[in-house]
Amino acid sequence: MKLLVLLAILLLIIAGHQLLRIIELSRGLKKTKDWELTNSDNNAMGKLMLTFMILFLLAFFWQTHRWIDRSLPGSASEHGLKIDWLWDVNMNYIVVPVFLVTNFILFFFAYKYRGNTNRKATFFPHSNTLEMIWTIVPAIALAFIIIFGLKYWNEIMADAEDPNKLTIELYAKQFDWTARYGGKDGKLGTTDFKQIGGTNQVGLDTNDVLGHDDITVKNEFHIPVGREIELLMRSRDVIHSAYLPHFRAQMNCVPGLITAFKFKPIKTTEDMRKDPYVIHMMAAINKQREKFGKDPVIFDYLLLCNKICGENHYNMQMNIVVESEKDYNAWMAKEQAKKTGKAAVASK
Repeated sequence: MKLLVLLAILLLIIAGHQLLRIIELSRGLKKTKDWELTNSDNNAMGKLMLTFMILFLLAFFWQTHRWIDRSLPGSASEHGLKIDWLWDVNMNYIVVPVFLVTNFILFFFAYKYRGNTNRKATFFPHSNTLEMIWTIVPAIALAFIIIFGLKYWNEIMADAEDPNKLTIELYAKQFDWTARYGGKDGKLGTTDFKQIGGTNQVGLDTNDVLGHDDITVKNEFHIPVGREIELLMRSRDVIHSAYLPHFRAQMNCVPGLITAFKFKPIKTTEDMRKDPYVIHMMAAINKQREKFGKDPVIFDYLLLCNKICGENHYNMQMNIVVESEKDYNAWMAKEQAKKTGKAAVASK
């Protein structure tokens, strides 16, 4: 039986070899060589290029239309409006038009100048006019982006100088956030990493009286609308990144350093929940959650970690509540009362 199988395999090899010999001999009888492209081949490839161009551009517009409602809603901070304006100008007037024009030219020229035995390519080594065009035009576009980008960068990253500013510390550690307020005196106490432990999870310097009335909160923190917020950021362990997407704000939290970012919220949480775009966005999100048997959610501003800081990085988030000055003061009064009550219990 084994001998018959070996003979069958040997015969298949011989038959295959002979078939290849026949194909090779038949090629010699043709007037043209297999690897030489004909005008018919080039015409077919040119038409396929046009077809692919049409399908490619249609797919681009369909994708844009299909997923545009998954993007962030309009900025909820004063400086974020400038960032959104720069983004819209760059995308709508530079990136997308250039993308469409260059791809159209790429595929159309592949069709128009397809191979043809009756046509000879023109030798075109240099053109000062073309060199000037594709040097000056991109230079003007880049100058616009850089000038306005630097202008807004300097404005956004300037030190917080508003005397009525609210200073909050964001303390990052694997894998949660803690927000610290200055208490009744409005001033944050100093910190000492050597004192981290027990109930002193953010490392307050117990020798600094300014920190005795500091208030720390988890899960969510509150800020008043229309008031400048100064965020001071620290990290206990690794580099985290405080990312507030709806406010167009992000800053690294680095162990051993204090980084800062300022912004002014212009929309309360309730205002954003009433925004038609946000309503539509949340309806789509809850529709997806329903497919997986999850409860519906409502819109909240979020503080996220934008660095891959460990295995539970995806869980590192905190809600932000933006409210009126009156509501913020009422919330702060409750938090101060809680701290006073805890201090009284501890003293007993």
